[in-house]
Amino acid sequence: MWKKWLTIGVATAVIFFLIPYSLPLIFAFLTAVMLEGAVQWIMKRFSFQRLHAVTAVFLGFVLLLAVIGYNLVSIIAHQAVSLSEKTPTFVKDMYKTGILPLMHKWEFYSKNFPLEVIAQIEQTIEKNINALDSFLQQVVAGIINLLSAIPGFMIEFLVYLIALFLFSLELPKLKLKLEAHLKEETRQKVFFVGSQLNKAGIGFLKAQVILSFVTFVMSMAGMSILGVKYTGLLSLLIVAVDILPILGTGSVLVPWAVIAILQNNHFLGIGLLILFLVITVVRRVIEPKIYSSSLGISPLASLISMYIGLKLLGIAGVFIGPIVVIIYETLRKAKVIKLNFRI
Repeated sequence: MWKKWLTIGVATAVIFFLIPYSLPLIFAFLTAVMLEGAVQWIMKRFSFQRLHAVTAVFLGFVLLLAVIGYNLVSIIAHQAVSLSEKTPTFVKDMYKTGILPLMHKWEFYSKNFPLEVIAQIEQTIEKNINALDSFLQQVVAGIINLLSAIPGFMIEFLVYLIALFLFSLELPKLKLKLEAHLKEETRQKVFFVGSQLNKAGIGFLKAQVILSFVTFVMSMAGMSILGVKYTGLLSLLIVAVDILPILGTGSVLVPWAVIAILQNNHFLGIGLLILFLVITVVRRVIEPKIYSSSLGISPLASLISMYIGLKLLGIAGVFIGPIVVIIYETLRKAKVIKLNFRI
């Protein structure tokens, strides 16, 4: 018995050790599982052999990625080049309309302050300027690292696509090999849990796409009303930042609003703050409903899991909370977790 558990322990340790080096393969397998429904539908609908059905689904998936990637890159590249041409003027205008008036005001009001207070305030300002300078250097270094990582990413993406095709082709054989090592009762539980998590995974992606689309539309509409240029690029930036943990739409809109107000552009500044509030309120209202309909959990469970996740883990908890509830519900339905008790 101890040899069996030792073997399981060693295998588990090896798997956890290899996970960071196998992410393209893991994502390829998960994608193949999610696309399996489309493969089965094509096989039944058109009486295709598995090779032909897998090829059709794979080519459709790659074409979809290519269309989305091409449009995103085109929008970002076009508007980024146009924005970069305006950057020197923007910085100069920011200095003249925002920073310089503040410096004049500071010189006027600081005459009545004690020397110690002035020294403390100037020291604080200097620290903030140094922190901003350090942040900008990190941003530049991050951009350089991102550009240098593109060749490596392309290689991993190519491995992902090849592995996706092969996994899709071999999925029934892998399923049979797994069944050979499972008892009938265990097999039913494993495949029930797998099917439920697969549905939940697709639902989670669907929910994220819907929320991102809503954020993108509201951002474009709001900035168009405010007369902002480069709405496509900026809306994509807001959506990308909103998806990332810890950050959010406020990471872009609030500093931008502050800068606009400092430049005496109160219409834009107040408008951006209102846009931030509208996006935040709308997302908080529709998130529980979208998660509940896409993930198969009740709106109340979705709301509670998102709130507790937010309090415990920050923004990342908004995503992790519902996932934990889904896993628990799936294991409970599969009778892996049994809570049959009375008080």
